[in-house]
Amino acid sequence: MPETSSTTSYKNKCTTAADAVSTIKSGDKIFIHANASNPFALVDALVERAPQLKDVDVFQLLSLGDAKHAEEKYRDSFRVQSLFIGHNTREAVNSGRGDYIPVFMSEIPELFNSKTIDLDVAVIQVAPPDKNGNCSLGLAVEATLAAAMNARYVIAEVNEQMPRTLGNCMVPLDKINKIIETNRPIPELISRPSTDIDKAIAQNIATLVEDQSTVQLGIGSIPNAVIGFLKNKKDLGIHTEMFSDGLLELIEAGVVTNKYKTVLPDKIAVSFVLGTKRVYDFVHENESVEFHPCDYINDPYIISQNRKMVAINSAIEVDLTGQVAADCIGSKLYSGFGGQVDFMRGTARSKGGKPIIALPSTAKNGSISKIVANLTTGAGVVTGRADVHYVITEYGIAQLHGKSLRERAKALIEIAHPKFRADLERSTFKVGS
Repeated sequence: MPETSSTTSYKNKCTTAADAVSTIKSGDKIFIHANASNPFALVDALVERAPQLKDVDVFQLLSLGDAKHAEEKYRDSFRVQSLFIGHNTREAVNSGRGDYIPVFMSEIPELFNSKTIDLDVAVIQVAPPDKNGNCSLGLAVEATLAAAMNARYVIAEVNEQMPRTLGNCMVPLDKINKIIETNRPIPELISRPSTDIDKAIAQNIATLVEDQSTVQLGIGSIPNAVIGFLKNKKDLGIHTEMFSDGLLELIEAGVVTNKYKTVLPDKIAVSFVLGTKRVYDFVHENESVEFHPCDYINDPYIISQNRKMVAINSAIEVDLTGQVAADCIGSKLYSGFGGQVDFMRGTARSKGGKPIIALPSTAKNGSISKIVANLTTGAGVVTGRADVHYVITEYGIAQLHGKSLRERAKALIEIAHPKFRADLERSTFKVGS
């Protein structure tokens, strides 16, 4: 195959991981690719440079695997700036050596576009370039496209095993300054099995999903359980922040056809994929799946254009007025805003839309209620009471939209665990007082 200017440019950019990160300096603001696309080799090389660095701000979303830069021993070198807290950064943020930025998922790209967060370096993982010299961001586009296009310097791991996904997810080779080449498996995320409680919640959710609905589903035991109760539905569509293995069952069963979607008809619209190699292989060069950044996928206006939109999101607590705590357990930070509010608001504006908060009625082996009179002290509200339409537990469905505070309290008590209902009823006299 004759050498072209594009292949020459590619070869000239290839280097070692140590050399690639050598341009990062103290005080820089850097972004690390999220989810299953964590560029481990580059992050490891960056951590090796810790003794030479001070006060590097590391902006990131949820990522799989380790986050060595977030460890205590590197606190003077790196400071995590978490846009969504994961298991590997939670301790750093709660201990005070990291920070949490509460932000709607749909608004993160604009932080980079507007230079509100002025990135010096984006550290990303991509698929090998196509014939036009474009590198697909693979399994995670979300805010990474904006980060890569706005950072002053871009370092890329080109992984032979990264799926080449299609849509608005390409970084031109000209935008990349340094490249390392790898050939390693993509990390997988396997959900825990659904419990009987998860299945009861899922069965209640499924009663609200009509034929020809467009659905947003995340990952986890409840979304996985929902899949099993949607197999008798017809002509569903998918417009979702995250795509995972469970949805493959609906596609293979012919339940998902995307024929009646308003936005990107005949296409699955997604921002990132988390799951196993099975779903990673499915999205590779699959023209029926379009990847877009989260300022498009999560834009409430775009979401609202899909008729019969159904959004299913989770919560840590819901109080008797309908306020949802989802990013913290009391004052302890746990996750982030993510796309919950984006999809709740967009779905509420959809014709026939149904925004759903789904959660088990209890936690800690049934010792505490997740339907509460008041949110735990220190907890923040992610989804406000006016945005909440349906709350679902294993005990039923509380329809809150258009209801007074007292009517909401009554409906929520009815879906709380029976052993907590009396205490919740005694507290309702305070609602609205």
